[in-house]
Amino acid sequence: MAMQRRQNVRLPPEVNRILYVRNLPYKITAEEMYDIFGKYGAIRQIRVGNTTETKGTAYVVYEDIFDAKNACDHLSGFNVCNRYLVVLYYQANRAFKKMDQTKKKDELERLKAKYGLNDKK
Repeated sequence: MAMQRRQNVRLPPEVNRILYVRNLPYKITAEEMYDIFGKYGAIRQIRVGNTTETKGTAYVVYEDIFDAKNACDHLSGFNVCNRYLVVLYYQANRAFKKMDQTKKKDELERLKAKYGLNDKK
Protein backbone atom coordinates (compact mmCIF):
# COMPACT_ATOMS: atom_id res chain seq x y z
CA MET A 1 0.00 0.00 0.00
CA ALA A 2 2.77 2.44 0.91
CA MET A 3 4.63 1.67 -2.32
CA GLN A 4 1.51 2.36 -4.39
CA ARG A 5 1.03 5.68 -2.61
CA ARG A 6 4.63 6.67 -3.40
CA GLN A 7 4.16 6.00 -7.10
CA ASN A 8 1.28 8.45 -7.27
CA VAL A 9 3.16 11.30 -5.58
CA ARG A 10 4.65 13.98 -7.85
CA LEU A 11 7.78 15.55 -6.45
CA PRO A 12 9.16 18.98 -7.37
CA PRO A 13 11.84 18.87 -10.10
CA GLU A 14 14.69 19.90 -7.78
CA VAL A 15 14.18 16.87 -5.52
CA ASN A 16 16.74 14.10 -6.05
CA ARG A 17 18.57 11.38 -4.12
CA ILE A 18 21.66 13.50 -3.44
CA LEU A 19 21.68 16.00 -0.57
CA TYR A 20 24.25 18.77 -0.14
CA VAL A 21 24.85 19.55 3.54
CA ARG A 22 26.55 22.76 4.75
CA ASN A 23 27.50 24.24 8.11
CA LEU A 24 28.71 20.92 9.52
CA PRO A 25 31.16 20.87 12.43
CA TYR A 26 34.70 20.49 11.06
CA LYS A 27 35.40 17.51 13.33
CA ILE A 28 32.34 15.44 12.31
CA THR A 29 33.10 11.87 11.25
CA ALA A 30 31.45 9.72 8.59
CA GLU A 31 30.07 7.45 11.33
CA GLU A 32 28.33 10.41 12.98
CA MET A 33 26.92 11.40 9.60
CA TYR A 34 25.55 7.88 9.13
CA ASP A 35 23.96 8.07 12.60
CA ILE A 36 22.24 11.39 11.80
CA PHE A 37 21.17 10.75 8.20
CA GLY A 38 20.67 6.97 8.41
CA LYS A 39 17.51 7.41 10.47
CA TYR A 40 15.66 8.52 7.33
CA GLY A 41 16.51 5.63 5.03
CA ALA A 42 19.17 3.52 3.37
CA ILE A 43 22.28 5.51 2.46
CA ARG A 44 24.38 4.62 -0.55
CA GLN A 45 27.28 7.01 0.10
CA ILE A 46 28.43 9.92 2.27
CA ARG A 47 31.26 12.22 1.21
CA VAL A 48 32.54 14.62 3.87
CA GLY A 49 34.68 17.55 2.71
CA ASN A 50 38.30 17.43 3.84
CA THR A 51 40.05 20.32 2.05
CA THR A 52 40.08 23.91 3.26
CA GLU A 53 37.40 24.86 0.69
CA THR A 54 35.13 21.90 1.44
CA LYS A 55 35.41 21.53 5.23
CA GLY A 56 32.02 21.74 6.87
CA THR A 57 30.21 20.32 3.83
CA ALA A 58 29.11 16.86 2.78
CA TYR A 59 27.16 14.99 0.13
CA VAL A 60 24.70 12.32 1.24
CA VAL A 61 23.38 9.91 -1.40
CA TYR A 62 20.25 7.94 -0.52
CA GLU A 63 19.01 4.77 -2.17
CA ASP A 64 15.47 6.17 -2.47
CA ILE A 65 14.37 9.67 -3.48
CA PHE A 66 11.57 9.69 -0.88
CA ASP A 67 14.09 8.99 1.90
CA ALA A 68 16.19 11.90 0.68
CA LYS A 69 13.15 14.20 0.67
CA ASN A 70 12.21 13.09 4.18
CA ALA A 71 15.77 13.71 5.45
CA CYS A 72 15.95 17.13 3.79
CA ASP A 73 12.61 18.15 5.28
CA HIS A 74 13.52 17.00 8.80
CA LEU A 75 17.24 17.82 9.04
CA SER A 76 17.32 21.30 7.52
CA GLY A 77 17.92 23.49 10.57
CA PHE A 78 18.87 20.51 12.78
CA ASN A 79 21.33 21.46 15.55
CA VAL A 80 24.61 19.51 15.56
CA CYS A 81 27.29 20.69 18.03
CA ASN A 82 25.68 24.15 18.25
CA ARG A 83 25.61 24.51 14.45
CA TYR A 84 22.40 24.52 12.44
CA LEU A 85 22.62 22.30 9.37
CA VAL A 86 21.74 23.63 5.93
CA VAL A 87 20.45 20.69 3.89
CA LEU A 88 19.80 21.28 0.18
CA TYR A 89 19.18 19.12 -2.84
CA TYR A 90 22.28 18.73 -5.00
CA GLN A 91 22.00 20.65 -8.26
CA ALA A 92 24.65 19.72 -10.81
CA ASN A 93 24.10 22.79 -12.96
CA ARG A 94 24.90 25.11 -10.03
CA ALA A 95 27.90 23.06 -8.93
CA PHE A 96 29.58 23.18 -12.34
CA LYS A 97 28.63 26.76 -13.27
CA LYS A 98 31.75 28.25 -11.69
CA MET A 99 33.99 25.66 -13.33
CA ASP A 100 32.37 26.36 -16.72
CA GLN A 101 33.02 30.10 -16.34
CA THR A 102 36.70 29.43 -15.64
CA LYS A 103 36.96 27.18 -18.70
CA LYS A 104 35.28 29.81 -20.90
CA LYS A 105 37.63 32.51 -19.64
CA ASP A 106 40.67 30.32 -20.35
CA GLU A 107 39.36 29.52 -23.83
CA LEU A 108 38.79 33.22 -24.53
CA GLU A 109 42.34 34.09 -23.42
CA ARG A 110 43.71 31.29 -25.62
CA LEU A 111 41.79 32.58 -28.66
CA LYS A 112 42.90 36.16 -28.01
CA ALA A 113 46.52 35.01 -27.89
CA LYS A 114 46.08 32.89 -31.02
CA TYR A 115 44.69 35.76 -33.10
CA GLY A 116 46.82 38.50 -31.55
CA LEU A 117 43.97 40.37 -29.90
CA ASN A 118 44.29 42.34 -26.68
CA ASP A 119 41.93 44.43 -24.57
CA LYS A 120 43.93 47.67 -24.84
CA LYS A 121 42.80 50.33 -27.33
